[in-house]
Amino acid sequence: MSAGGHLWGIDLGGTKIEAAIVDAAKPGLALWRRRTDTEAGAGYGRILENIGRLVGELEAESGLAGPRVVGIGTPGAVEPATGVLKNSNTVCLNGRRLREDLESALGCGVKMANDANCFALAEALWGAARGEAVVMGLILGTGVGGGIVVHGEILEGLHGIAGEWGHNPMRGESHPCYCGRAGCVETVIAGPSLERFYRSHGGDDVRLPEIVKRADAGEALAVETIRRLREKFGEAIAAVVNVLDPDAIVVGGGVGNVAALYGEETRRAVAAHVFNSEFRTKILKPQLGDSAGVFGAALLAEGGA
Repeated sequence: MSAGGHLWGIDLGGTKIEAAIVDAAKPGLALWRRRTDTEAGAGYGRILENIGRLVGELEAESGLAGPRVVGIGTPGAVEPATGVLKNSNTVCLNGRRLREDLESALGCGVKMANDANCFALAEALWGAARGEAVVMGLILGTGVGGGIVVHGEILEGLHGIAGEWGHNPMRGESHPCYCGRAGCVETVIAGPSLERFYRSHGGDDVRLPEIVKRADAGEALAVETIRRLREKFGEAIAAVVNVLDPDAIVVGGGVGNVAALYGEETRRAVAAHVFNSEFRTKILKPQLGDSAGVFGAALLAEGGA
């Protein structure tokens, strides 16, 4: 954070890095923002260089003094016991002390959280779930992840993995997962997993939006693929509801654009597995779009020293 209430955030993705300055008094609006390619293939040092360059460009463009604290959302999570990053699909980050290295490179404090946690925080405080006490933010796209916000605070957990529902096992499923297990939620309802189901049952090699379009037109296999999404999503998220019992669930990521996830059939699919006579949790579309990650990262910097 810097003088005047400006919050600095960085969303570190697998293919792009986005940096933004936002005003805490005007949520949902980036005053200045810059993007660049991550260039993960060029190694860890290049990522640090690119982040430093973006921060420098924002300083020059905004005319502001550099930040005292930058918030950063990352793929993977920090292992609390060691301070190193783990579980990142940008593999050159794993085993690195990213926070300390960025503090050295940027010359300021760094607050860091998983990108799904940043998404959940932004939607809980500034977006679709504003005013809700317990919020689960889901990333449902190429992979499956999630973050939990309780009374405006991220719940990280003892191991730094709170919200990682994508690697819970699903009944009757056995497809191998990159994590080394099989039958994880991610192998069933992530976008590529739904596309694989469609293809393996005789469909052509098309992306999920096309499958949705075909389902809307009544094609039987596409309809079955979307039905599978609803039913398996209901089973998977009900396990989270039974433990966390959130007030609201916000669904981000490409699969979150499938309208069927927000209908009564999906609610019935969840209710069938919830340990209660009714299911009242709101299932919401996000309001902040692809800015949620960088806004959530900026929120990490709020109140920073």
